[in-house]
Amino acid sequence: MIIPPYLEKGDTIGIVSAAKSIPESKIENAIKVIEDFGFKARPGKNVTSVYHQFAGTDEERASDFQEMLDDSDVKMILSSRGGYGSVRIIDRLDFDNFLKSPKWIVGFSDITTFHSHLFSVYGIESLHATMPLNFPEKGMEDLSLNLLMSAVMGEKLNYEIDAHQLNRPGKTEARIVGGNLAILCSMLGSRSDPDTDGKILFIEEVGENLYRLDRMMWTLKRAGKLGNLAGLVVGGMTYMEDNDVKFGKSAQEIVAEAVSEFDFPVCFNFPAGHQDENYPLIMGRNVKLDVTVDQVTLKLATR
Repeated sequence: MIIPPYLEKGDTIGIVSAAKSIPESKIENAIKVIEDFGFKARPGKNVTSVYHQFAGTDEERASDFQEMLDDSDVKMILSSRGGYGSVRIIDRLDFDNFLKSPKWIVGFSDITTFHSHLFSVYGIESLHATMPLNFPEKGMEDLSLNLLMSAVMGEKLNYEIDAHQLNRPGKTEARIVGGNLAILCSMLGSRSDPDTDGKILFIEEVGENLYRLDRMMWTLKRAGKLGNLAGLVVGGMTYMEDNDVKFGKSAQEIVAEAVSEFDFPVCFNFPAGHQDENYPLIMGRNVKLDVTVDQVTLKLATR
């Protein structure tokens, strides 16, 4: 895997909206927060544009992203938010200059499209982490944001989290891939579809009906994406919905059932995804995962 150069104070961070638009006030706050951390911020021309559900047309969003890919002064591309739309522009982009001079692409949710594409097609690491829509006004005090800045500056990412009753103990070491579950399912059969064999898979989801979550887990299972995993890390399963006739299982129980026949370690409630605590994960990075009855430790290699 190729590791983009880590950032240094004074470097420029480009902000783009690959999917949905973001309010001007959120971009103004993001610029201030980025500058408070010692970096420069450069928002794309269409970052706050509105075209139906999108931040501008496909052409406008792709143009913004392409400009950031090609600009040698931009050392990191930060997605303003998720939503929907990344898949509509990914194949419009020319990654030639990016491949000559890789840079960090950062975001989560719909940005899973980029994480999957960079891993599968180019073998380049990217960062699953918080985005400007979620930046608080007092960014210097926010744990998720501080961890993001630590990650892009090359500092160690070692996590310890509480045990969960559905965790499956075990120890493993492998590269981590994944992101939003619905987006991962939508990548199946495309060239952006990541190979999960021998990998630690990370999944998170938001606002889905429980039966849809169950269907997505069975989709991954039937596609051969779960049977040969080295491990599974389950992040936030937030704002999940049920029907009038109840599904009968929680989101975590649905996931646990889907992988019950396998023996790799499984960790639930990892603090990443659509929630206040959104710990950064370097997609494609080698990770040591240790799940015990008392706690979970996840350590990302520094190189």
